[in-house]
Amino acid sequence: MTVSIQDYAVLNNGVKMPRLGLGVWKVTDPGDVERAIRAAVQTGYRSIDTASFYKNEAEVGQAIRSCGVPREELFITTKIWNEDQGYDKTLAAFEESRKRLGLDVVDLLLIHWPGKDKYIDTWRAFEKLYREGFVRAIGVSNFQIHHLDKLIEASEIVPAVNQVEFHPLLTQKELLAYTKEKGIQLEAWSPLMQGNLDQPVLKEIAAKYGKTPAQVVLRWDLQHGVVTIPKSITPSRIAENADIFDFELTAEDMDRIDSLNRNHRFGPDPDQLLF
Repeated sequence: MTVSIQDYAVLNNGVKMPRLGLGVWKVTDPGDVERAIRAAVQTGYRSIDTASFYKNEAEVGQAIRSCGVPREELFITTKIWNEDQGYDKTLAAFEESRKRLGLDVVDLLLIHWPGKDKYIDTWRAFEKLYREGFVRAIGVSNFQIHHLDKLIEASEIVPAVNQVEFHPLLTQKELLAYTKEKGIQLEAWSPLMQGNLDQPVLKEIAAKYGKTPAQVVLRWDLQHGVVTIPKSITPSRIAENADIFDFELTAEDMDRIDSLNRNHRFGPDPDQLLF
């Protein structure tokens, strides 16, 4: 049972990754970024997830320097955007991200989307950055099984993480089983379905435990062994999202939430977002 906000997953290279993190997608106001990160670290979060595409890496860097928590206690993720894929472009884009963040080393670097045909060359650049010590772990985002098969076959390092859209309406059971078999940590983006939590089953289960539907969904993530990074800029909501370590869903309730799956995406389908 995951019992504390300090709990972590051990990645396939031995790096420890917090099981709960703060996502900052669509948070561009510098004040909002700083307030959210400050509230998160005061609550006990130690993982912050950003991306070059979010246009807030500099603000995230400033916030983590001023938040009062030593850098070595924090786990910072960023991502290489689609137009920056390819070996040389990836190396250049990473250096820009690193400068904006103001970090010597990034904890986790992800390929943001697989696209069509550049992610193998992008991964070669990731392997170089990893071997040279600029990143502690490398992974991917929005990769399906066929993308991962192709990448693993053509590479020397198996991705440590695959960050995907994952929630009760999109349970991705085959992908979850595949990543567990390959030793790849699955991570959920938009775990709260972009606020679409008005599901009778979630409300009923939440009432049973004296929790909110959001807390039930985040707990469901953790009990599936999935790292989760809900986004919020509201301190009370950031604290609420972390209040998920004092209860455990029964196997029956886990199954009921699983049964909500509709293969419904709120974001793009990786097999249709080609570039």
